[in-house]
Parts: sequence; C-alpha cells; structure tokens
Amino acid sequence: MIHASIIVGEQALRIISVNTNGIRAASRKGFFQWLARQRADVCCVQETKAQVHQLEDPVFHPPKHHVYYVDAVKKGYSGTAIYSRHKPRKVIRTLKEACGGQDGWQEFDDEGRFVEVQFGNLSVISLYLPSGSSGDIRQDAKWRFLNLFLPYLKTLKRKKREYVICGDWNIAHKNEDIRNWKGNKKNSGFLPEERAWLDEVFGPVGLVDGFRQLKQKEHEYTWWSNRGQARANNVGWRIDYHVCTPLVGSKVTKTRIYRDKPFSDHAPLILDYDFNVEP
Repeated sequence: MIHASIIVGEQALRIISVNTNGIRAASRKGFFQWLARQRADVCCVQETKAQVHQLEDPVFHPPKHHVYYVDAVKKGYSGTAIYSRHKPRKVIRTLKEACGGQDGWQEFDDEGRFVEVQFGNLSVISLYLPSGSSGDIRQDAKWRFLNLFLPYLKTLKRKKREYVICGDWNIAHKNEDIRNWKGNKKNSGFLPEERAWLDEVFGPVGLVDGFRQLKQKEHEYTWWSNRGQARANNVGWRIDYHVCTPLVGSKVTKTRIYRDKPFSDHAPLILDYDFNVEP
C-alpha cells in the first residue's frame, strides 16, 4: 500500500529532478541538507558518478526515504538514483525491462541511465540521456539512444498509467531554452535533428513539457558551462525536464529552478502537481 500522504489533498505532490555531477561532490556542498528542507515526495538524481558500495555512508540514505541507486559498470561515470518518501509498489532498474525486453539497451543499461518507481497509477522515472558534446562517438551513441527510446515513449499513452520522466535530457528544445541559441545551432544539445526529435515527443507522441505548462519568465535555465562566467551571467541551457503524460502534466501548479546555492553545474528543477495517486 502506498503512503497516504502521496494521495494529494491539501499538499501538492512535489517532484525534484537534479543532475548532481557526482553525488559525493554534491553532498559535500550541502545537497542533502537542502533536500531535507524541500518536502519533496520524490527526488530524481542523475550522474551520481559512484558505485553503490561507495554510498554506504548514511548521508546517502536520507532518513525516512526509500533509496534506489543504479550505477554504471564504469567507475565514476553516469548513474541515476531516486529518493522517495513513499515506498513504491515496484522498481524498474533497466531500460530493457521498461521497454518490455527490447534488445539494444545493454550499452545504456551498463551506464546506469534509468530507474523507475511506481506508485499506484503513477510512475516517476529518473533518466540520464547521453551527451554528444565530447565528439562523434558519443553523438552516435546519443542517436542510438534516441532511436530506441522514441518507440518506448509512444507506448506510454496506451498504458493505464501516468508518467513523469525527470532528468537531464541533454537537449535544449527551443530558442527560449538556451541563451546563445544563434551560436549553438551546430553544437550537440541544440542540433536541428535533436530539437526535431523533441518536437515529435511534444507533438505527435503526445507528451508534455511540465515546466512549460505554466507561464515562465525569460532566461530560465538549468545548466551552465563551467567556462568563463556562464553561471554568473546566466548564459545557460534548459536541458533538464519533467516530461509528462498529458493528465499529470495538466496538474502542474508550481515550478521552480533552485539557483541560490550551486550543488553542481545543473540546478534542481522542482515541480508541484495537484495530482491524486490512486492505489
């Protein structure tokens, strides 16, 4: 049975997505003390950069939370996690399982890019989509991931579940999602083909960008390069998302990007949902 407080009454369902660029480094910067004050129902983490056996310290297992880490085979690389105040009915730790046994996922499951928790009629996913910024080899891997992942996304509307897919998708969708859009048209993360892929996700596939369900101010970003004074000057990209099925997406009541204290080169993306989770 799911914890009663996840069934929304007066309190919204709060979900956080954050790329920590190393959960141990983020911990030293105060991430877990901050998380304890957020009253989040679920926190989805990407790029933990740690093996499970390196996270035995109690700080990495927040009190009164159910904790799920999925690490990469390669040490110090990738990895995802979910911290939940509610015990899920089911946990899925591989893309292959999520996609019904579809072949082709081994290279990405070896990188620990996916973990899903299910509560009643709601699934919350922490996803770390590959980056292609380091060169052609990784961009080719990114294309392979996108080609495999799109058919899975198309199945979600047919399922009798609602989905919130949180994570670093490593693509800025529109001009308003990147400060220097004119200078980045040929760079991974803002390539026309990548943006067209998101056009399909938010178009014919029928999913929605939770953050954009409410009116936003200009220049709202979630990632900044460590080069120069990008963060200080807010020369950023919005590449972190809550991608939702339409019903739960329509229930977004509040959005926030937390920028007061940096835990990594990304900022936590926090959304509240007025959504009832059914048993």
